[in-house]
This record gives sequence, C-alpha cells and structure tokens, in this order.
Amino acid sequence: MLPADRPALMGILNVTPDSFSERGLNYNRSVAIAAAKRMVDEGADLIDIGGESTRPGSNAVPVEEEIARVCPVIEAAAGLGVPISVDTKKHEVARVALEAGASIVNDVSALGDPQMVGVCADSGCLVCLMHMKGDPSTMQRSPAYDDVVAEVTGFLLDRSALAISNGIGRDRIWLDPGIGFGKAVIHNLELLHSLPRLVASGHPILVGVSRKSFIGAISGADVDCRIPGTLAAQVLAQVAGVRVIRAHDVGEARQSIDVAAAILRPSLFSKRPA
Repeated sequence: MLPADRPALMGILNVTPDSFSERGLNYNRSVAIAAAKRMVDEGADLIDIGGESTRPGSNAVPVEEEIARVCPVIEAAAGLGVPISVDTKKHEVARVALEAGASIVNDVSALGDPQMVGVCADSGCLVCLMHMKGDPSTMQRSPAYDDVVAEVTGFLLDRSALAISNGIGRDRIWLDPGIGFGKAVIHNLELLHSLPRLVASGHPILVGVSRKSFIGAISGADVDCRIPGTLAAQVLAQVAGVRVIRAHDVGEARQSIDVAAAILRPSLFSKRPA
C-alpha cells in the first residue's frame, strides 16, 4: 500500500457541514463522490473520509448521523481503485465503514473508545493512531507541555503497544503526531522539526499539515491562501522520512511529492520509462 520511493498521498474528504477548510463544500453526497473521483484523478493513493469535524471548537456528532454521512460515500469510493480510510473515533462508525469498503481506520483519539481496538483487530484493517491533547471542543485552550516531542512520542508508542497487545499486528499500525490538535504554534514546529525521532520508531508516520492555523500564524495567510506554506511543510516532512501525507490539495501535493522524491533519489527517477 505504501510506495517505496515516496510518501503515499492521502486525500482529505470531509463530509461535514462545518469543516474548517472546505466549509461544507463536500457535504452533499453526490458532490462528495465527485470530489473523491477527482482526488484519484489528481494522484491520491488513499482517500480519508470523515463525517465529524475535528476543527478546534467543534462538537461531537451522533453515531447514526456520522454513519449516514460517510457510509454511502465510502461505498461509492471503494470502487475507485484506491484504499479508503474512515476518519472516526467511534467503534460503531468504524465497524459499519469497514463493512462498506474502508480498509483503514484513522482514529484521532488513538483508541480512546475502548471497543475500537477490538473492531480493528477483528477486521484486519490498518489503523492510524493520532495524538490529541483534550478533545476538539477544548484542545486549543492554552495547550501546555513540558517536552512536547517526548510526550507525544511516548503517548503514541504506548497506544501502539496497547494495539499490539490486543491483536493488531505491528505492521498494521501508523502513527500521527497530530499537528494542530491541542498544540500551540511552537509545539507544532517542534514536532515537525523532530519528525526523525518519531520516524525512528519504525512505524509508518502520517502527517497532516494541510492549510493548518500554524501556517497562518507564521505567514499571515488566510486558510484559502496557505497552499505554499502547506507544501513547504509537507516536503520537509517527506525529507524527514514520513510515509503518508494527508492533504486537501491533492494535485499540488502530488506534484511536490514527486519532485521531492526525484531530487532525493535521482537514480530511481532515471530508471523510469522515457
């Protein structure tokens, strides 16, 4: 599933009325399915479909509503020829999504739902464990750490150990430091600067920096104007050894990934057909 010579590109598809980036543009089912097809055409290796916003200040969505949002889109997207991920922290949603055609559970709570680990273990799916301090409704209220890199790394390795002890194979676990989830700007920068430390864990590392507020804090750019800053952060994550990049702007991200990969390993590029 993961390319050997570059990171996999995961397209973000939020089927919510209040996502911070799309502002509900993909909330309509037919629009969401068309967006998924467009992402594949633009070079997405995976598509991550979520029905509950995790933007700062957002509130939880009832299980039934989240299932109704994501599952029809997952069923349609499963025929596009790329693996589908469900972005959820609820075991009920994960179970139905996996039955609908998803093969990855992207859990921002890192198995915070005690029944999630059993669902993932029984299904044989891949699982991505993310660090988040607090929950979306409160996470950006003055987050504080003594050592953010040590604390995030330690948390993720502990959750990985929990997953393994409950029957999820180590090779089925990805880790995500949770950029922007309960972190001040300096915490995000320190985590991105120290990505090689997390990469050294041996788990594939997923990073999502797309259009996030730390880019706006540095550049002054509004959310719709953060593609250059996003690409800079993504390329540096790629250089650090990240294996999965989660992005809204798939075409731009794919071009930057391919160019960075060719520069990092020109001998591989020279072996491609003319």
